[in-house]
Amino acid sequence: MSTDDAGARGRLEAFGGSASREDALRLFDELRPVTVQQMLGAWMGEGLATGHPLDGLLEAFGWHGKRFDGKDDAHPLVFADPHGLFDVNPAAVPLSVVLRCSSALHHDLVAAVARRSLRLLRTRKPRARLRMIEYRGVLTGTMVYDALPVNDHFRAVDRDTLLGAMDHRGLDVPLVFVLRRETRG
Repeated sequence: MSTDDAGARGRLEAFGGSASREDALRLFDELRPVTVQQMLGAWMGEGLATGHPLDGLLEAFGWHGKRFDGKDDAHPLVFADPHGLFDVNPAAVPLSVVLRCSSALHHDLVAAVARRSLRLLRTRKPRARLRMIEYRGVLTGTMVYDALPVNDHFRAVDRDTLLGAMDHRGLDVPLVFVLRRETRG
């Protein structure tokens, strides 16, 4: 379960943005767990395509990442547009519809309309909490959504890179993604 930082970074980078689900989860399982304290801060997100129905969808809508201000102050959906960064309330996103219609939502025109509409769903309140939860046999830092049956579990690639697995009730496979700590300062 303990891959060294340089080896883990190299394996993640070798994926080049996509990997088989098996390879992505094998790497996830080999990484060390993180604590809630290690997760605090602002993170830029990027997908890791594994064949999940939601692969690339957040990015098409302008997803920037996540922000963890404290154990009870997590902002799970931070987006960017020409006006800057803003948080989206996940409870306002009809996830079951998104999953059913994911192929249609990937079309450029639909994504463009959705991107322009996201500010209507913005919030200033935290919409998730950070907790230590066992996932795939390991206790690790997890973001628990307030209003959705979703947990994002994290493992450390290195101090400033996390590999995440979004576990959604009703889906057999997680959405895998990467978070990179934003520059401090």
